[in-house]
Amino acid sequence: MLEIPELETLRRDLEREINERKIKEADLSVVSMVKPLTKKAFVAGVEGQKITHVTRKGMLLLIGLDNEQLLVLSLGGHTRLTRNQAKDAVEAGTALVLTFTQGGQLRIVDPKKEATLELIGVDELAETHPELAELGVDPIDEPISWTTFGEGLLRRDQKLKSILMDQTFMVGIGMIYSDEILFHAGLRFDRTPASLSTQEIRRLYRAVVETIHDAVKYGGTTIGEDGWVGLMGEPGGYNEYITVFKRDGEMSPRARGPIVKSRFSSGYTYYCEQTQV
Repeated sequence: MLEIPELETLRRDLEREINERKIKEADLSVVSMVKPLTKKAFVAGVEGQKITHVTRKGMLLLIGLDNEQLLVLSLGGHTRLTRNQAKDAVEAGTALVLTFTQGGQLRIVDPKKEATLELIGVDELAETHPELAELGVDPIDEPISWTTFGEGLLRRDQKLKSILMDQTFMVGIGMIYSDEILFHAGLRFDRTPASLSTQEIRRLYRAVVETIHDAVKYGGTTIGEDGWVGLMGEPGGYNEYITVFKRDGEMSPRARGPIVKSRFSSGYTYYCEQTQV
């Protein structure tokens, strides 16, 4: 799945590239993406509208229109957004093409039909997505103190990796960044909050803040040939800073032993046995 550094990178690129653009034409190829609206209703709702802002709420992208409507976009793991010129060939799996009066196009490429796109009133967001009220801290948009972080952490009794990936604790951290955070904090994935010292809680807090902000700074992480790419087709630049994720067998950056791969939930976790305790 996409994690918060990739989605925030995309949001910033969209804000720069499409804000204030007027939508001339909407060509919807995958009607199921905008259910329950009909194709006709969706097209009528967006054509002729100017984009006023691009924001993010949790892991939803919100594109504001000047008719007080929101395009609410939830991306799948293989969904891509691309900036194009009208003359560019249309990729297989392209679900939606928005053509602007000036400045080319925005395309949603969704070969596995994972994405959803809603057109709703600005004041309908909370009702349409009640799960947003249950979200935890946004590590990019909501700076908190280490004491507030620690208080919330100590109210949990799961393993640390599970807590970091729990959207009601913290937004947008998944398999990649939970491993990276725990490595930088020097903590095992299966520790529990009750076992942590005050110093370890502070280290974990600092690792969350620094890892997520560095990942955004470098444009996210691209894993594999079909991994995430940005709006202009560029891969994430944080790959060269990945320390443990999917690097099992390689020497640990901090020890004389290899990175270890271990079963965790329905997947795997990666860590350094010698320095994560």
